[in-house]
Amino acid sequence: MTKLPFADPRAGFLAARTELVAAFETVLESGHYVLGEQVEGFEREWAARCRTEHAIGVSSGTDALALALRAVGVGPGDEVLVPAMTAVATWMAVSQIGAVPVGVDIEPLRNGMDPAGVQARLSSRTRALVAVHLFGHPADIVSLAQLAAEANIPLIEDAAQAHGTHLDGQPAGSLGALAAFSFYPTKNLAAMGDAGAVMTSDPELADRVRLLREYGWRTRADAELKGVNARLDELQAALLRVMLRRLPATIERRRVIARAYLDGLADVPGLELPAPTADSEPAWHLFVVRHSRRDALAAGLARAGIGTGVHYATVPPLNTAFAAAGWTPGAFPVAERHAANALSLPIYPEISDVDVSRIVDAVHSVAKRI
Repeated sequence: MTKLPFADPRAGFLAARTELVAAFETVLESGHYVLGEQVEGFEREWAARCRTEHAIGVSSGTDALALALRAVGVGPGDEVLVPAMTAVATWMAVSQIGAVPVGVDIEPLRNGMDPAGVQARLSSRTRALVAVHLFGHPADIVSLAQLAAEANIPLIEDAAQAHGTHLDGQPAGSLGALAAFSFYPTKNLAAMGDAGAVMTSDPELADRVRLLREYGWRTRADAELKGVNARLDELQAALLRVMLRRLPATIERRRVIARAYLDGLADVPGLELPAPTADSEPAWHLFVVRHSRRDALAAGLARAGIGTGVHYATVPPLNTAFAAAGWTPGAFPVAERHAANALSLPIYPEISDVDVSRIVDAVHSVAKRI
């Protein structure tokens, strides 16, 4: 039996091998390896795709979010509202700059931050709101932006899983004051290592992020701000330009696979499927279902040679790193239920239609047995 992995970034890179090798050779021969023509070219192209005025290439998605927060003035001791269900990296980015992540439960439908929860958590210490487009589905940005405006705080998008996501026709990355993208190898738009970008249409914020990503330098004669080394290198930028040209086709393939899952799994007893809202075009970074016997379902699929993932098994506030904040089980019921029941099925573009049918049949078979 052929094993089908949960994710296979190598397959995507091999499909673009000729172009990627040519991009590598271009950088190799250029003699310029950090913040050069390739970074500038990628920033222009990615900003155009996201319909923002500026893209600032940085070293990772985590650094992108940390720099976005610093750019709007968030600092040590400030509170930042973040979803209770997200990759722990969202919480770590807030902590990285000395700020305090304050958890907000999620909506059961969108899996994004619950606006009612935001109202309950807002305080005089709140300095920003981070909306995560989880699994490639847009958060309720309209409601969240209104709350942020009323509180006079910036809304920042964590779009690390949302390359190609749209809300009411607008692309993720263009919906807040700033947005943070990750280009980790498993993302819809993937580098061959860590890479990220900050998006904004505000020229002052863009200038501040550029200073912060490289020691606070505008020129090497003077560090204007206390910056960091969070630069995007030329090689990753060149490779990203190759993969960016392929992004529309890969997003469409993900949507085809998602439709096949939604149709093929609709009648599986006990299985909860993702339900895109009418105003959204998800990018389907992940296809996450829920089942009360998630572990048994995963084990049965593994026996059938099908890999799965769990996103995410523990809500960030209940990770050991945040124990000192005093969050306790039961504080985030919707997010915690998701963590207990969520299972991610393979959805990368290189899966064949035969593979998709095999997965659908296996889910039916295993769910029936358990």
